[in-house]
Amino acid sequence: MVTTVEEIKKYNEQGPFKANWESLSQFEVPKWFKQAKFGIFTHWGLYTVPEYRNEWYSRNMYIQGYPEYEHHRKTYGPQDKFGYKDFIPMFTAKKFDPQEWVDIFKRAGAKYYFPVAEHHDGFQMYRSEISHYNAYEMGPKRDIIGELKTATQNAGLHFCTSNHRAEHWWFMSHGREFKSDIHDPMKKGDFYWPAMPEPYNQALFSDPYPTTEYLDDWLMRVVEIIDRYQPEMLYFDWWIQHDAFKPYIQQLAAYYYNKGRELGFPTGICFKYDGMAFDTGITDVERGGFATAKPFYWQTDTAIANNSWCYTNTLEYKSVNEILITLADVVSKNGNLLLNVGPKADGSIADHDRQMLEEIGDWLAVNGEGIYGSSPWKLSNEGPTNIKEGMFQDLSALHYGVKDIRYTVNHGSVYAYVLNPEGQKQATLTAFHEFDEKNEPPFHGVIKSVEQLGQGETTWQIKPEGMVVNIKPDAANHPVGIKINLK
Repeated sequence: MVTTVEEIKKYNEQGPFKANWESLSQFEVPKWFKQAKFGIFTHWGLYTVPEYRNEWYSRNMYIQGYPEYEHHRKTYGPQDKFGYKDFIPMFTAKKFDPQEWVDIFKRAGAKYYFPVAEHHDGFQMYRSEISHYNAYEMGPKRDIIGELKTATQNAGLHFCTSNHRAEHWWFMSHGREFKSDIHDPMKKGDFYWPAMPEPYNQALFSDPYPTTEYLDDWLMRVVEIIDRYQPEMLYFDWWIQHDAFKPYIQQLAAYYYNKGRELGFPTGICFKYDGMAFDTGITDVERGGFATAKPFYWQTDTAIANNSWCYTNTLEYKSVNEILITLADVVSKNGNLLLNVGPKADGSIADHDRQMLEEIGDWLAVNGEGIYGSSPWKLSNEGPTNIKEGMFQDLSALHYGVKDIRYTVNHGSVYAYVLNPEGQKQATLTAFHEFDEKNEPPFHGVIKSVEQLGQGETTWQIKPEGMVVNIKPDAANHPVGIKINLK
């Protein structure tokens, strides 16, 4: 049964959370999320079938002059003969094994998992009674999200999911500009509906303004996911910050938080671009972060490749070290890292992606005690290199060195992560310099011992410039974890 808008409103009137920001500000970040620190995101759907450029293929293949437009015509034929919908029969997912996926993610050290339930293209990766254009009825004819939830819970991870439907208001609109399979008339529930003109540079207001019919449909789709799959966390991509969505995101958040109370587990919503009032969910910073630790809890989402969120044949991969540095940096500043991996169209995970995840898992198996369940220290970071605040900052190839340190606290100890040891046998932690009345150090206590995680106790000495610690970097110059045991 589909929960109607009226039923959603009635439910919220009876719950502790009401559909307004004042009531929703009672929200508290789930404890498990603060302890988890590291999760996996996956973008997988019809847009993966062509494996070309990125996950916006469904939009870009209809924009004349775009690479996707030309590639599509050369590879599949003109858009009126072979449109985006014609990828559905090709999306068979013959190698999709949900338990294999989640086992790989667990091996990587992830504690929670966020598969995308519906992307901008409008194809639902789950069983739905709202639209027939879903993976249960078409394509692989499997309840992808349902199977992934079962596998995630079997692996002991937290199951979450993501919805990117908001942008579908305009996402398929360019197909109306020439002869293609996107044309009038369209009605609610159709795959391409409503394909309205794209509002360039109008993320808060637009003309045409989203209709009640469209917004009701958006709300019911997300509530259907909540009712059927009971995720522990939701994530929304941009455009929910649009003026039209304000009353709808409030109804959705109230319903979700009330449902979590009813079912007996805490829930939360990750949002970007001030799509919600600041204290009513979890701020997400896409491909970016903050310069220092924040008093609020936050998350960054980024991908193992710089140029796409889905699998393509032209991925520009990050190094494992770049990902590990991001993890240590984010955690030191009171955040989580949600790392995206794009499975291939057939449902398999590429060997290179798997190898990267295994290497991350190996590092966390040794260094995770200062990551999982940790909190920021009084000083989050030191050194000359640091990210600029904001989104899309991780694309700037920063070079971190042996002087760049990130701090956390856990188990009564201070943890220092040397982000790039550069093959050096010593690292200097300036936060622990000799006491000077004119320059009091951040730490002025008694140290019991110092150890390098995975290597055991090491030698150290407090000097005017800082604590000089002997370290043993590995051949890959992965970040080195140092544990400072206090007396």
